This record gives sequence, C-alpha cells and structure tokens, in this order.
Amino acid sequence: MNKTRIVGVFDEENSLLAAVNEVKKEGIEINEIYTPYPMHEVIEAMGKKTRFTTAAFLYGFFGASGVLAFLYYTSVIDWPINYGGKPTNAFPSFIVVTIILTILTVTIASLFTFSARAAIFPGKVYDQPDERSTDDKFVIVFDKPGVDGNVEKLNAILKEKGALEVYEKELNLKK
Repeated sequence: MNKTRIVGVFDEENSLLAAVNEVKKEGIEINEIYTPYPMHEVIEAMGKKTRFTTAAFLYGFFGASGVLAFLYYTSVIDWPINYGGKPTNAFPSFIVVTIILTILTVTIASLFTFSARAAIFPGKVYDQPDERSTDDKFVIVFDKPGVDGNVEKLNAILKEKGALEVYEKELNLKK
C-alpha cells in the first residue's frame, strides 16, 4: 500500500540533526531517516531500541550448549575411545571446537535474524525515497497523514535547517 510521504534531503550531518531535533520539539513523528553511514544520534533521536545483542547472546549460549552436549554425547556416551590413557570426558579437548562452532552459530543465526527483521530477501523490490541517500545525502521521511495539517510548518522547518529540497513522493515503506 503506497502512502504519500514528505521527503527532506540534506547535504550535511549537522543540518540533519538540527532538523531532527526541531521536528521532535514540534511533536511531528519521523517515519524514517536514511544516512550514507551509521549515526548513533539519529537512532537515539528516533527512539529506536535494538534487541539484536540479546538475540546474539542467546544464539551463542544455545550454540555453545548444543555443541558441548553433542561432543559429550559422541565422545563419552555413544562412542568412548580410550587413547593414550586420556579420560573420554576431557573438557580441554572440546574448547577449540566449541568456540569455533559457537562463532559460526552466532554469525549465521544473526544473519538470518537481521535479514528476516529487515525484510531483505532475493528479488524484493525496494522503494527508495531518494537515490542520493546511498551516496552522500541525508534523507528524512515523514508520513503526510501523520503531519496533520502541519505540512507548511514542516516544510519551513526543514528549509530553515538547511534542507536542499523538500518534496512529496508515493512510497511503500514499513510503518
């Protein structure tokens, strides 16, 4: 479902941050911000929180537990082999394999989690608000219905804070 969005394009980081702070003061909700590189201030200003680190920790915990359980089962219970008088449940022999497979588990599970959460998949058509956001421009997007008659005020704020251009566009974005 396409919605009309208001798109503001900025040339530099500081003017974008000034516009974000002013718009937040006015109580206008921001739909999304696109930057050519990560900016922690923008993420904090939008109030977005991530649980990705918690998910990665859980993947690592369950991955390490699963690997240790598998190694213990195969080395001690299912097929114990006595070589060199070494005990079958010698934990130090499990450490390297456990670390490597835990890293592999966290990496692959995090990749799938990120891809599913961001709705990234092969063949997906992405409706980009402004082509220049992948190069060197900073783009801020608002829902036109969410602005509630403050379109002129929003345009004035964005232009005052240094927007190169402000325009409306039909976009199909999340939210």
